[in-house]
Amino acid sequence: MAVRARHEDQAAVKIFLLLSPIIISGCAGGPATPPWQENAKFSLDSFQQAYLRGDTRVAEAEFARAKSELQSTGRADLVARAELIRCAARAASLEFDNCPGFEKLRADAGAEEVAYAEYLAGRVERTPSDDFSKLVSYGVKLKGGKAIPAEISSAIDISSGQGWRRPLLAWLGVQERRAEAAGDRDATERIRRRIALVSGAG
Repeated sequence: MAVRARHEDQAAVKIFLLLSPIIISGCAGGPATPPWQENAKFSLDSFQQAYLRGDTRVAEAEFARAKSELQSTGRADLVARAELIRCAARAASLEFDNCPGFEKLRADAGAEEVAYAEYLAGRVERTPSDDFSKLVSYGVKLKGGKAIPAEISSAIDISSGQGWRRPLLAWLGVQERRAEAAGDRDATERIRRRIALVSGAG
């Protein structure tokens, strides 16, 4: 049972963070992949990377294009899934809300979409499988007051390694506040210098 649950959880991570069920590759000799699938995948991938890099203008434009492609199918579950991908990127960057784009579509979303929304809300747990899903997991834990120092450090390392400016600044801010609260002046100043460097002010 534990093996099955772990397998299902890994599949869910792929569903929502790697977009595998949205983009179905055409089999050899089968019908060509509809353009909307390729366009939606490209724009959602571009949205995620631009958002994490901190390029809000590009991220918003790419998300709008992806959403338009998905809306052309008339499938609320696919649009809801895209909204969850946006909310996951926000959670990774410690920008929390109740995922209003998804909530508007909840009534027509599938069980998998609802389950992932519950995860982002902190009501269920999932096991992350890659850097992005780890950041999402850490964000969800921080929102619920359950993140430990090692996870905060890991979030900073992941964001730094990937060059994801938006979550890096957010997690450095968490680390700065913790160091300041602990009265560690040297650590606080060191973190502030790093924040200035990442933000272009240093």
